[in-house]
Amino acid sequence: MLDRLLYYFLMIISALLSVSIHECAHGYTALAFGDPTAKIEGRLTLNPLKHIDILGLIMLILLKIGYAKPVPINPFFFEDRKKAMFAVSAAGPLSNLIIAVVSGRLALLFASLSWNSYVVLFFVLLCQLNVGYAVFNLLPFPPLDGSKMFASLLPAKWEMWFYKYQKYLYVLVLIMYFAGVLDKIINPVIRVIYSVIIS
Repeated sequence: MLDRLLYYFLMIISALLSVSIHECAHGYTALAFGDPTAKIEGRLTLNPLKHIDILGLIMLILLKIGYAKPVPINPFFFEDRKKAMFAVSAAGPLSNLIIAVVSGRLALLFASLSWNSYVVLFFVLLCQLNVGYAVFNLLPFPPLDGSKMFASLLPAKWEMWFYKYQKYLYVLVLIMYFAGVLDKIINPVIRVIYSVIIS
């Protein structure tokens, strides 16, 4: 019972850290491209209370896929809107992949040094969760980061069409999730990336 509680405690800590860094990465990248909105609204912080969405956090802990409150972005501040939107959108998943690589290698290091098993478990969970979070967010379906990356690569006319009809893609994502299709798409990718990191 104690081991189970500790497992979920470590998973919660991992999830809070992951979503906070993910959203900060969006905000700081937007700031680098000239948009101060996230900074003005106090979202350039690792304080998880500023970023968490309760349902998204529960999903992240239980399913290893989830979401947080999106950092506010105002594209009118961007000189090159498409380039900036791609970079801002990619920053979140990229930050998770970086966390995954670092935590995975630390797990291997501490395991080789025979450190406390819970320390190793924390970094294993952090690695697994961030791989899943990154892969999930790279899917090209709204409201995920991958959809904004995909839209920014489209010609202006198609981009407008994409955003106009994106509400129907929300429904598609839900159908794919409950039908188990999403698992079949992302789980093999997650397993490959995770195995590469810890190999």
